[in-house]
Amino acid sequence: MTTTRFAPSPTGHIHVGNLRTALFNWLIARKAGGTFILRIDDTDPERSKEEYVDAIKEDLEWLGLTWDRVERQSLRLDRYAEAAEKLRGMGRFYEAFETPTELDLKRKKQLNMGRPPVYDRAALTLSEAEKEKLRAERGDGVWRFKLKQERIEWADGILGPISIDAASVSDPVLIRADGQVLYTLASVVDDTEMGVTHVVRGSDHVTNTATQIQMIEALDGTVPAFAHHSLLTGPAGEALSKRLGVLSIRQLRERGVAPMALLSLMARLGSSQPVELKDSPEDLVEGFDLSTFGSAPTKFDEQDLFPLTARVLQATPLAKVAVKLKEVGVPDEEAERFWLVVRDNISTMDEVAAWWRMFTDGAEPVIEDEDREFIAEALALLPEGPHDGETWGKWTAEVKEKTGRKGKGLFMPLRKALTGQAHGPDMSQVLPLLRVIKARG
Repeated sequence: MTTTRFAPSPTGHIHVGNLRTALFNWLIARKAGGTFILRIDDTDPERSKEEYVDAIKEDLEWLGLTWDRVERQSLRLDRYAEAAEKLRGMGRFYEAFETPTELDLKRKKQLNMGRPPVYDRAALTLSEAEKEKLRAERGDGVWRFKLKQERIEWADGILGPISIDAASVSDPVLIRADGQVLYTLASVVDDTEMGVTHVVRGSDHVTNTATQIQMIEALDGTVPAFAHHSLLTGPAGEALSKRLGVLSIRQLRERGVAPMALLSLMARLGSSQPVELKDSPEDLVEGFDLSTFGSAPTKFDEQDLFPLTARVLQATPLAKVAVKLKEVGVPDEEAERFWLVVRDNISTMDEVAAWWRMFTDGAEPVIEDEDREFIAEALALLPEGPHDGETWGKWTAEVKEKTGRKGKGLFMPLRKALTGQAHGPDMSQVLPLLRVIKARG
């Protein structure tokens, strides 16, 4: 059975980069009728916060990306300890004692000599007595996985054939000196024991994948099908790292972005397929194809989300927004007419309140000096309310006859005087909803 996973660290809110990983893995699982695991990477007790675990679940639920089960890595520490012991017994796990300063000096020396800055495995030459002495002086060391220095190859689902020389990669640290298990070990153990068949993640993990393939094989696991999607940049190609706070799913939600606007964009961004707005996450499954995605950095502009959100709103029935309309003060008896008028003219639901204020409190009129006499004459001809769908047509016909104005010179000044805007809904629909017309005075 196809099994995928999304493994966020609960150290902050998930952002658009995380979402891309979650969505791709979710789509693969759903397309195959398989299992999607939400796996919380909470092995760091200091940085992991329960509030972020809850926030991750809430954000995924808002998007409609449901999971089949939840796993917590903090509850599986015994499994990682057993795997570490197995690797020690195989001679593939060794303790190293270099300080960060010493490692930095080694890297600089190697670079100066034109060599790749790879850990030199000096710890493998230490005698037991030397190790005991270092432990007494420095405390416990870190534990590194001993790579077989051979080529590591796999057929990547997005990048194509990958071949990495393990001799050009440092033996990865899997357990810190304080005993904390790092993601590389936890992920391999979990993927192996949970039967994960497909892993999609960012292209910054390619080297990690190479080392993990050797670790999976050492632990007698089955290597999943790996795919590495491109990294997102800003619209001008700039790094997103400094802006991820404002590009968190939570922030985008607060800015009024619709879930399906976000998912529809992310399901196609960076692929050869055009973005298609879908009605539900399930509707994205059929057209999803990893092979259509490229390896080049992918430009992401959050402004693209708002036209998509506007299209979502245009097709949204009253029942789905009734609560929001009531919150801004729209009476039930006027909700349907109001929604039909404004839904084609908003980019997010946050704009609804301003429209309702305009209808109930009256807009601040915009009147050009050359139109003042015309507006005064026209408003004098406007009948007292209540107005209906025919009032605008009858009124403007009478104004045209009395003033001689027509076309844009007739309609635009009247729209701006009544709504304060040059564009908006059909005025025959707007006029019946206007409770206050400030320009009358």
